[in-house]
Amino acid sequence: MLLNKEKRIKYLGFNDFWFILIGIPILSFFIDYIFNNSFANYPFGEAITIWGITLLFTIANWFIMRQPIFFLRKKYNSVKDDVKRISLVFLIMVTSVWFIDFIGTWLLSNLTQAFQFFSRLRELVFIILISTMILAIYEVIYFYVRLKKSIREEEQSKQVLVQAELDGLRNQAQPHFFFNTLNTLRDIIDQNSKEDAKKFVDKLSDVYRFLLESGNANLISLRDELKFAKAYIYIQSERFGDNLKLNWNIPETSLDTKIAPMSLQLLLENAIKHNVISKAKPLEIHVTVKDYYLVVDNIIQSKSTQLPSTKVGLKNIEKRYKLISSKSVVIINEGNRFTVSLPLLKKIKE
Repeated sequence: MLLNKEKRIKYLGFNDFWFILIGIPILSFFIDYIFNNSFANYPFGEAITIWGITLLFTIANWFIMRQPIFFLRKKYNSVKDDVKRISLVFLIMVTSVWFIDFIGTWLLSNLTQAFQFFSRLRELVFIILISTMILAIYEVIYFYVRLKKSIREEEQSKQVLVQAELDGLRNQAQPHFFFNTLNTLRDIIDQNSKEDAKKFVDKLSDVYRFLLESGNANLISLRDELKFAKAYIYIQSERFGDNLKLNWNIPETSLDTKIAPMSLQLLLENAIKHNVISKAKPLEIHVTVKDYYLVVDNIIQSKSTQLPSTKVGLKNIEKRYKLISSKSVVIINEGNRFTVSLPLLKKIKE
């Protein structure tokens, strides 16, 4: 464990190499100063010897105390076992301090007379307190690292769930689009020539190519979404002609902001589906940018008989934005005008 950096990090939560290298000499000087003050009371050579003995005791205590930390963290790695593990480490530490002091003093008593303690009990209690503080440092760092890991894993789990929900919503939107475009194709076949239907299918294939290229992205650039939306409007223009009018007012500076894929297209589809579009009542849809929102609005021209709704459009957009952004979709129904504002983002959870 001393030489294996990966295991030190795994079981301690950090690489304690420098902590040991700096901590042991400082601690030995401190203990020597408290109990002997060797460098003030003895000649330099003798003081070095006395401090050296203190250093040996410190090294022995530190490393013997450190091994149970590894062993018990391997055996009791669950949070519910923390109290048991820390209690065992503390008991082992107290026992080892007494044992090392007994053996060390017995071995050294015949080698030097200068190495004497003012009070054995007082020194041992002090060393136990210092060792407890070192143990506490190890435990606090270990707890902090585990807390960070737990938070990171929780965030990753949330991201997986959010991604799964986003995938579901995106997959929900695409069949919805397919369903409505098939209805449009049916109307074109009924009302227009075969060539118009072929042209519609060609444009439809371009639209689906875009859907495939956008892949599983949760956000795409407004520039790409506009290309998709305009391709969709071109398809609808085959059906409605000049009765469907789009006013685009998008500044160049907004084109690189991000938007949920198909969200603009779903709003345009929603407006076309629920409003009368005729020569007498042409539908005019305005698409503008205002205060970092993409605003889509139109005058309400309700149909006398509404088509059955799959109830996907607006709810789908709202749910997706709740998952990817702290900003909400703004929907305003004034009775005669319907407005939806989509947040323009730079990144997810902006």
